[in-house]
Amino acid sequence: MEHLAERLQEELVAETVFSITLPGGYEIPFAESTVISWFIIAILFLLTLWLTHGMKVHNPGKRQVAVETFVKWIDGMVDTMLGEEGRSYGVYICVVLIYLACANMSGLFGVKPPTKDMNQTAAMAIMSIVIVQIAGIRARGVKGWLKSFAEPIAVVLPINILELVIKPLSLCMRLFGNILGAFIIMELLKIVIPVGIPLVFSFYFDIFDGCLQAYVFCFLTSIYIKEAIETA
Repeated sequence: MEHLAERLQEELVAETVFSITLPGGYEIPFAESTVISWFIIAILFLLTLWLTHGMKVHNPGKRQVAVETFVKWIDGMVDTMLGEEGRSYGVYICVVLIYLACANMSGLFGVKPPTKDMNQTAAMAIMSIVIVQIAGIRARGVKGWLKSFAEPIAVVLPINILELVIKPLSLCMRLFGNILGAFIIMELLKIVIPVGIPLVFSFYFDIFDGCLQAYVFCFLTSIYIKEAIETA
């Protein structure tokens, strides 16, 4: 158990890979999770360029057909979550879904998933809630958006304002907690059954659970966007 505690402490600490020193001696540290995120984004960008290179209107190749099938599938899934009125936010949800799925599965390649860093999950949650508020402003206007905090009655104003903190906190802690929980289960399995079984569960937690948590994060964000639009 001492070994587990040490490993857990290691996973919770976001190590600094490098720092940039600004004039005046102020340093900006870049954590391991940030650098790994950059690599994931770069790989996804290069993969996108390769997959979309040389696309044809007539007689498409197998690669193009596979890409179009995947895009239609994920676009249809996101449209189902957002509804017709929220379709304009589909691109954001798709990008977040793909990024989070890749980030959660990055542990398969021997690196620490960025989502094990609470700063990373908090940033994703804040970004999503900002999009939700933008959706509300676009649908209702600034005055209507401000008035929505006092609906259905003025007495709920403090609760509605508190939701601006509760919703991103919920998104952040749910994603972070599930990824960290999967790590703890894997470490316990390695202690009890050190050979064979942990490898099987590793694929489950890194692939299936990683994709599931990405979907849950985007699903909840879609619900919040849909609520902001439908109340307009």
